[in-house]
Amino acid sequence: MKIDIEKFIKIIGREVKDFAVPVVDLIAVQTKDPFKVLVATILSARTKDETTAKAAARLFAAAPDLKDLGKLSEEKIQKLIYPVGFYKAKAGYLKKLPEALNQFASVVPRDLDSLLKLPGVGRKTANLVLAIAFQKEAICVDTHVHRIMNIWGYVRTKTPFETEMALRRNLPKRYWLEINSILVAFGQGLCRPVRPHCDICPIDRLCPQINVTPRRIPPSRKAPGKKP
Repeated sequence: MKIDIEKFIKIIGREVKDFAVPVVDLIAVQTKDPFKVLVATILSARTKDETTAKAAARLFAAAPDLKDLGKLSEEKIQKLIYPVGFYKAKAGYLKKLPEALNQFASVVPRDLDSLLKLPGVGRKTANLVLAIAFQKEAICVDTHVHRIMNIWGYVRTKTPFETEMALRRNLPKRYWLEINSILVAFGQGLCRPVRPHCDICPIDRLCPQINVTPRRIPPSRKAPGKKP
């Protein structure tokens, strides 16, 4: 079953427009500061958006720019960003960030290879920074993008890296910048990893639902018009 990816993205984009905006996107809208986008993206890995937002706010209050970040001890950074996932490791990355950026004149670089040289920055983080901070053609593949694209059968991949490469080959470029934001919101709100809300999903009748077990809803609670 081959899906109409443009139709899927259009429908899901409408569905999630009133959902909570992913925290990194929100920070980019509020500040347009690549430094803050980079730091928030590092903090956001394996962490809920609400926790990331609060930790980022505390950290930016103490260190609104790279120079101030360099003045903080690693222990202080740990206290400010706790309880983000892997906060000790992330504090170590952030402590090393000012020195690491010296090779780029203390400016967040605008290319993938340079970003990957920074502490705590993998492909997902680097692509997200490129897309959100610089509006450059990049595809950020996190667990939601990887999982949902396989549920749809648009890709058949085993790792986020394989998904990124497949999307670079097949996904129309006009969707590259927005696909992460749309599918993160969709994955957090409806297409959840456990007990997804297929019963109220706008593409329920179109979705292949590959390897998905929808949550069970008593017949009396099923939404009108939805298939049993």
